[in-house]
Amino acid sequence: METVKLTALSHGAGCACKLSPAELHPLLAELPRSDDPNVLVGSDTADDAAAYRVADDLAILTTVDFFTPIVDDPYDFGRIAATNALSDIYAMGGEPLTALNLVAYSLEDLGGDVLREILRGGQDAAAGAGVAIVGGHSIDDPEPKYGLAVTGRAHPDKLVRNSTARAGHDLYLTKPVGGGVASTAAKRGLANGDLMERAIEVMTTLNRDAAAQALESDLSAMTDVTGFGLLGHLHELALASGVAAEVEAGAVPVIDGVLDLLRGDEPPIAGGTRRNREWVEPFVHFATGLPEELAWIVCDAMTSGGLLVAAAPGSGAPGTRIGRLVEGEPGRISVSA
Repeated sequence: METVKLTALSHGAGCACKLSPAELHPLLAELPRSDDPNVLVGSDTADDAAAYRVADDLAILTTVDFFTPIVDDPYDFGRIAATNALSDIYAMGGEPLTALNLVAYSLEDLGGDVLREILRGGQDAAAGAGVAIVGGHSIDDPEPKYGLAVTGRAHPDKLVRNSTARAGHDLYLTKPVGGGVASTAAKRGLANGDLMERAIEVMTTLNRDAAAQALESDLSAMTDVTGFGLLGHLHELALASGVAAEVEAGAVPVIDGVLDLLRGDEPPIAGGTRRNREWVEPFVHFATGLPEELAWIVCDAMTSGGLLVAAAPGSGAPGTRIGRLVEGEPGRISVSA
């Protein structure tokens, strides 16, 4: 197979290519909401997946996620994209069942071997989750993109939302952040192989086991951390739940080597991360003297990140404790060192 540097073909890497939430949310707010009583979770709370009740004991979950290459290896790109798409179902406390491939690709420019490896990576990730890929859709596009549309299930009474978090609960993060920095460094030739191996390991780890552990704890809400960064997704959770949050940036787990890159003279900060920080600054208070690398890392446009779990202290929630939810202006976040 001819070597192709996939990241050189994309304008952004992974979830960092998302539209700016500052521009996207106002547009979505203008759209009408469904009045179907069986829609248990729609788009109004910016949750991870939609939930539709089809029986008293069954809700169908649907989600879709795709993006441009975040790594150069096509097989790893496929694995990361599929793992990321499946995460939305786990974040709702559900079980993914089937998926459809979403492909934008130029067979003329890149040939079939690269696409075969992308699809094989996605297939292997889905198979590892017990999910059947049952079809898909493709278009011709000079900028490659890949992802999945995923269908899952959950009991209507056991859905985990991002809008039910309670003040007094702690915040736990189940994976380190920093994937946006690592992938941007790789595009600029600043990342060594060891760093990318660590980043790929994080991005290809399913959130299945962490979700199962979270469901055994006294949790009140859950979401996953992806393109809008830790603070962006926490803001959505806190705003939807009517609470404020406090984050200890120094406690946030980070992929080894990423903070050193952020301390450099020209830190590899993704465009999506810059947009995230601009968006969150009006509702986030960064403590005086907070190191810049910590301010950037909590805005990192992460791809296939971990679960952010709000749960009662000491109740067995998975991950690293990074802060807590408090009474206060909904969506407001204070960040300390």
